[in-house]
Amino acid sequence: MNHVKYTKGYYMPPEICLDWLRKDAPNKAPIWCSVDLRDGNQALIIPMSLDEKLAFFDLLVRVGFKEIEVGFPAASETEYEFLRRLVEDNLIPDDVTVQVLTQAREHIIRKTFDALRGVKNAIVHVYNPTSAAQREQVFARSKEEILQIAVDGAKLLKQLTDEAGANYRFEYSPESFTGTEPEYALEVCNAVLDVWQPTPDRKAIINLPSTVQMSMPHVYGMQIAYVNERLKYRDSVVLSLHPHNDRGCGVADAEMGLLAGADRVEGTLFGNGERTGNVDIITVAMNMFALGVDPHLDFSDLPHLVEVYEQVTRMQVNPRQPYSGSLVFAAFSGSHQDAIAKGMKYWDENKPQYWSLPYLYIDPKDIGRTYDGDVIRINSQSGRGGVGYIMEQQYGISMPKKMREDLSYRVKSVSDSGHKELLPDEIYKVFMDTYVNVIFPFELSDFHLKKQPDGTRMGDVHLKVDGEDRMYEARGNGRLDAISNAMQANLGLCYTNLTYSEHALEIGQTSRAISYISITGEDGNVYWGAGLDTDIITSSILALFSAINRMKAGH
Repeated sequence: MNHVKYTKGYYMPPEICLDWLRKDAPNKAPIWCSVDLRDGNQALIIPMSLDEKLAFFDLLVRVGFKEIEVGFPAASETEYEFLRRLVEDNLIPDDVTVQVLTQAREHIIRKTFDALRGVKNAIVHVYNPTSAAQREQVFARSKEEILQIAVDGAKLLKQLTDEAGANYRFEYSPESFTGTEPEYALEVCNAVLDVWQPTPDRKAIINLPSTVQMSMPHVYGMQIAYVNERLKYRDSVVLSLHPHNDRGCGVADAEMGLLAGADRVEGTLFGNGERTGNVDIITVAMNMFALGVDPHLDFSDLPHLVEVYEQVTRMQVNPRQPYSGSLVFAAFSGSHQDAIAKGMKYWDENKPQYWSLPYLYIDPKDIGRTYDGDVIRINSQSGRGGVGYIMEQQYGISMPKKMREDLSYRVKSVSDSGHKELLPDEIYKVFMDTYVNVIFPFELSDFHLKKQPDGTRMGDVHLKVDGEDRMYEARGNGRLDAISNAMQANLGLCYTNLTYSEHALEIGQTSRAISYISITGEDGNVYWGAGLDTDIITSSILALFSAINRMKAGH
């Protein structure tokens, strides 16, 4: 790998200001502009059809975008027809501004204005490349000639808008800004603003794109800060960002740019775009949300957004995509699951004012996800906390701590041998098959016990041993103790340390009870059993039989 052929392709501002780095976060949401229907669409292997673009436009409106770049009308007939369909079918809400893109070339600008006929609120976005590489290698033009292209384009936008009697707003981008000398980019932008003469009531947009990322994010921030402090008509200008993601820093560039003074962000849902994509607006907006800033976009049902996006673009959202991916809240690690389960219990019991829960940066419910299906998931890496949480939340089964641990080892073994994740119903099946109402070799048939004058219980227990009917006398301090004594006295069983707990599974006439029992065998191992019945006493005896049968079987 020949790294020596690479050098810094960007330019540091001639004057450096770092005051903006003292801020820890933006204090308000920027203006958002979705470029999914233009920048995102042109990056698709199969561009969206007219109907797919209409569906996506409707989705963007429902999310809350007030500025939407609908295309490059002069680039293709579909782009042109899409804008005309929006206009002629009156599909653009009065509070939404559509944006169209055009190169600073006369015939393209004129066709763009043809497409805009009848649009109430529009931004005409004109651009031309300004970087040193573009000037030298593509256009073979001087700085003065490149500046003149921008000025001529700006003049034609103003002229055609006046002729149409429209009130369109204007946007200018020095394309490849990140490879342009900041002082030269500033000169070009100010020359364009001198043509447009923006006012506070009719602001112009200056968009500074990282068309190709060339530097670390703080450098982009310094470039933005330099232009921000020196733009003419600053109170009449919306300073905009359009970060791409070549270095994987699109979100960081956007956040640095906002701290440095930008007012607006152009990007796409899920970061779709050329090469490695645009900045993911969802991530930037949700990062703000997680810091207590209202992003003014509605991502309360992200799974639905993912579904529509994947359908119309034929792209896939990565399972680990921040906020949006199917696995971003999933905890497979045992220690993580235990911490999350305890955090959720603490949250339920204490209801603190501010969200702070181990391993969950935000509350999954805020974006349409669930705790059970999206957070605690079980595989061979999972532990007792996760298994216990699934059993309690999904099935109301609250096992003793040590039994949860025993079950977790068995679940992990099943997952490991099958090399797969286990779903809740599969975990439940392992529990039921392993511990509950185990009937071989000893099966409970019936029992009759009466309280004696001394407080003990006495009677008989009926059971089957290897399928044969048996009856034994039972006596003890309680029903469970009496039957335990009978089992040990008559069947050659020996165990100690019997522990018992139980709880109801439901409330009402058809409610069931579940009991948990552990015993320690002569081998020193602890054996767990569970009993399930509508009668609490019967469930406890069934649990005892289950534990004994598991001890007898050696597992």
